[in-house]
Amino acid sequence: MINKILKILISVMFVLFFSLNSFCAESYNGSVLKSGISLSEQLPSYFFGTWRVKSVLIETNSPKNFKTKNTDVWNLSKSGDVINLSNPFSGASASVTLDYVGKDAIRFTRKGNYDDKILTDIVELFLSEESFYGSNKIILETLSNVDNKVIKTVTASYKLTGEKIAGMSILGK
Repeated sequence: MINKILKILISVMFVLFFSLNSFCAESYNGSVLKSGISLSEQLPSYFFGTWRVKSVLIETNSPKNFKTKNTDVWNLSKSGDVINLSNPFSGASASVTLDYVGKDAIRFTRKGNYDDKILTDIVELFLSEESFYGSNKIILETLSNVDNKVIKTVTASYKLTGEKIAGMSILGK
């Protein structure tokens, strides 16, 4: 009887070991394939340059904190694998993190700490060589001075449209 129980226990452990081993191997192989090519290498060249960007507020939980309409200038550039978004008029500049790059679709995130607040921008763009449309979700979290936990969150969603005003695709024509 004890031999039978030991055989079953060893068989179960054997099956679990090889199942876990094959699961880990599949997970490892998947991560290697994903990291093979940098997302910044997949960006179309016409993404870079200077864009006139119009934004229109779609919804917010705090109307006093967000403009209903705005026109801005974005200068998008790349150094190595780092994508930089700057505004030549305001002097603001930030690195952005690419979340997704498709044929003509891009999603990037910019996150920054300002005093007792964390500002997150999630931008999704659908590109052509001379224009884009998309959205910008803004999340502004206020942190407690006592324990640094989020005590207030305000959000806004904007519809974006962009027009290329300088860059490779315009200068190259």
